[in-house]
Amino acid sequence: MSSNFAEFAQAAAGKTTRGAGVSKKQYERVAVLGGGDDARLFAALCLAQGADVTLFSAYGRELEALRSASGIVLRGAGPVGSYQVDRSDAPSVQLTAELDSAVGDAEVIFLTGPVHKQRTYAMVLADHLKDGQVLVLCPGRSLGALETAWALRIGGCTAEVTIVEAQLAPYWFEAEGAVLHLTDGSSSPAATLPRGRTDVIEGIKRFLPNLIVRDSVLASGFADGSALVEFPALLMGGAALGSGAIAIPMGGEPLPENQSFASLIGPEQKTLIESLASERHAVARKFGVRDLPSADQWIEAHAGALKGEGRRPIPGADDAKALLRDGVVGSLVPLISGAELAEVDVPVTRSMVTLASTILGADVASAGRRLDTIGVREMDIDGARATMDAIATGAR
Repeated sequence: MSSNFAEFAQAAAGKTTRGAGVSKKQYERVAVLGGGDDARLFAALCLAQGADVTLFSAYGRELEALRSASGIVLRGAGPVGSYQVDRSDAPSVQLTAELDSAVGDAEVIFLTGPVHKQRTYAMVLADHLKDGQVLVLCPGRSLGALETAWALRIGGCTAEVTIVEAQLAPYWFEAEGAVLHLTDGSSSPAATLPRGRTDVIEGIKRFLPNLIVRDSVLASGFADGSALVEFPALLMGGAALGSGAIAIPMGGEPLPENQSFASLIGPEQKTLIESLASERHAVARKFGVRDLPSADQWIEAHAGALKGEGRRPIPGADDAKALLRDGVVGSLVPLISGAELAEVDVPVTRSMVTLASTILGADVASAGRRLDTIGVREMDIDGARATMDAIATGAR
């Protein structure tokens, strides 16, 4: 184990003597970092539960769009209604472009957006965090909490914080201007870094009621089945592999209610998902993580219902490319990194990365989360597992 990483493991996840755990479960002050659709969803969900909510964005156009729309509107499932912004005479989401004012008094801080934004937030937060604050990554994907802890560490953070890695929001949503149309999502694996702070997750369930506690961020990270479901659905269509689960007569048009993400998954796509799931299971076992979802369970969780309640919308072209980019960086490359250390062959996973990189026209894999980029270098599988477990368990 490198001395730098050993030091990080102790600082990032060691049992603290400054009031172990958290002081309370009832969180009242929330900051949401980001102005995208997911950030708006989290802000509205927290305001619906009576929390004081501040939304930070460094982009003036995002804040102006929210102000022009007079707030956030939720329709469909969940706490439907209109959630106002910047009101002094009624509960509302307070908007700001000042990071320090957003997070200064926050008890819970949501890091939203794609992986590269979560990384940026972690780095700039290092000087602003205080003891007892909770950072929530949703989706955390694979190695999300570990990478965030490493970024905070190298950014000079000395505060005793808890990182929650959660894989799924409570709802699928489709954005139409200021309106988010929601359908019920699936349960979400979640864990804390340091390990075992289940009281924190119980407190976060006030805002994200779909969280299911896993025993460590290694378990929640390997339980990330997002890319293994999304990639075959988004990359593998056309005549050779079939058009998806619902057969459309020649010349016919699919009904709107049948235009769901699950409709993109036919028998051939499912075969690929099963192969990707098998590779993920094999690598996870080498790291001592078992009891992962089956391929069918991952499809149910990440594809949503075929139609009706729980339906996941089909993303547009730009959103689909964003999913591919984030899936490579945050889900597939971390698995490949673990597989290299564990000496497990993952050819189907590698092929998905190659296809996605070709379509995106960039070597996105080079930006992926890897064990060596968070300090685990030139180790055998036993050494890496022990080091990662030291972080996950809080052992010194």
